[in-house]
Amino acid sequence: MNVTAASKKTRTFNPAIFLATIGEGRRTLAVSRRKSIFVQGDEADAVFYIQKGKVRLTVVSKIGKEATIGILNEGVFFGEGALAGQALRMGSAAAMTDCHLLRIEKKAMMQALHREHALSDMFVAYLLARNVRYEEDLVDQLFNSSEKRLARILLMLAHFGKEGVPETVVPKISQETLAEMIGTTRSRVSFFMNRFRKLGFIQYAGGTEGGLQVHSSLLNVVLHD
Repeated sequence: MNVTAASKKTRTFNPAIFLATIGEGRRTLAVSRRKSIFVQGDEADAVFYIQKGKVRLTVVSKIGKEATIGILNEGVFFGEGALAGQALRMGSAAAMTDCHLLRIEKKAMMQALHREHALSDMFVAYLLARNVRYEEDLVDQLFNSSEKRLARILLMLAHFGKEGVPETVVPKISQETLAEMIGTTRSRVSFFMNRFRKLGFIQYAGGTEGGLQVHSSLLNVVLHD
């Protein structure tokens, strides 16, 4: 295969379509909102790919304190620790919305990565991006104020920068969850959310889902020294 053909193949490669064609060892899952996908301590025997919906990742300490460590959107893998020799799940995953997932057994995923170079390239890029995100989160936690950390989380949840159009955050995320994610108290989150709303940075959509519209002006909080 020449360079042009290889480049064209990479550009047209669709991981969702490819993963859906994996035969034995792959199955689709429909998980209802707030239902568990796996629990901390379960056997780590598969990787998951989000076709539709949002997934919340949490971890529980030895004294029983739960913390949210991530909220994932469609087009994202999770549970990849299974490929690195992780015997048991280090955290839990639950559906924040109604989700459609692909569950790919460890062996099937390893075979797919060896067989399809475009998939392995994309998967490595995804893992590197996740690692960068973890480093950014650590720096954010160490050096930024809780107000800036909250603004950054809201912008990330709204996919700010994707084609220049902010998206509505669905479902409504509790202030307790936001407090867990940025390492502060619920009262502080409430104070900042009210402030952001009064300044026109966010807007509550209302309705049964209680969606939250995040405006680009919220960047002012992140960029302001």
